[in-house]
Amino acid sequence: MRVLVAPDSFGGTMTARQAAEAVATGWRRQAPDDELVLRPLSDGGPGFLDVLNTAIGGEYVKVAIPDPLGRDTTGSVLRVGGDDGYVESADATGLHLLTKAERDPKITTSYGVGLLIAAAVDTGAHRVVVGLGGSATNDGGAGMMAALGAVALDGAGAALPYGGAALVSCDRLAGVPGAARCRAGDRQRCGQPADRPAWRVLGVRTAEGRDPRGRAPARRGPRSLGAEVLVRDLPGCPPDLATAPGAGAAGGLGAALLALGARRESGIALVRDLIGLDAALDATDLVVTGEGSFDFQSLRGKVAAGVAAGAAERALPCLVMAGQVSVGRREAAAAGIEAAYSVADELGSAQAAIDAGASGLTRLAERVAREWSRR
Repeated sequence: MRVLVAPDSFGGTMTARQAAEAVATGWRRQAPDDELVLRPLSDGGPGFLDVLNTAIGGEYVKVAIPDPLGRDTTGSVLRVGGDDGYVESADATGLHLLTKAERDPKITTSYGVGLLIAAAVDTGAHRVVVGLGGSATNDGGAGMMAALGAVALDGAGAALPYGGAALVSCDRLAGVPGAARCRAGDRQRCGQPADRPAWRVLGVRTAEGRDPRGRAPARRGPRSLGAEVLVRDLPGCPPDLATAPGAGAAGGLGAALLALGARRESGIALVRDLIGLDAALDATDLVVTGEGSFDFQSLRGKVAAGVAAGAAERALPCLVMAGQVSVGRREAAAAGIEAAYSVADELGSAQAAIDAGASGLTRLAERVAREWSRR
């Protein structure tokens, strides 16, 4: 049997590559004669650059940036060919950079994303692709804009401090974003899950930006920056920015990028094209995907949905292995997923699954292979 193993990362537990290898290890223990093809994936969130580098190569350029709380960290630009630069916003804004107690979107910033974009342009990239996801920020891209030279000011002309809470005082933008240095005719692209909430519901339904006590930041701040300031103060900003699909991605970074002229694309569709997933699907008998939590968002443009759609086009069975599963069988079947398996169920609890890491996924894969190999 030919088995395609194409998972996303498992939150902060495993990269997509590590997850693919964990599944392969368990599968081979039970079905050593099966032919396994590993294609780790990303929808634009954490692991985006690693997945692309594994598939298409490129050169990493290290960049000194602040994390969401302004502390020193290091991000990367992946340069591929003469024109393309790839940026992973989670390098600067990722939840994995903060402890649970530090995850307060009222004070976290996307400033580091702007520095990564500027660095990509400085390396000679004429087209910058920004992967969005896994964000600990909800500042509507204000930090990113400031790093690029367009600073949000209050009514007295003072620069706003970091964080989404300060946006309630935003009066105007001062300066022109430096990303305009990208060659005329080329645009930034933002790879992201296909159906993220629009700007008008920022801070209400985006789980990434919630504070550790479960309270979401007020809607007023992101709406002020998006609908009023960006459209008014940035030449060429789409007038329908407030309701543009994908504007709410990564705590409003999607809207800020669209305001700069970005073209929105589905992250999984972009990666699927770049790594040649369709060719791998054409040559397999069974498809296995996975992620840390298989929930309702997984069915809305994320990795599992993208892989399942490709499998369904070819009438191939598609399985999901996840840390936790909260999608019912009927919903999964409607998305083209034959069955979903949980490491938490295999080991007895969600905490046991987290503690086990790759070994728990390997154990689950061994059991699934026993059920599906040579079926």
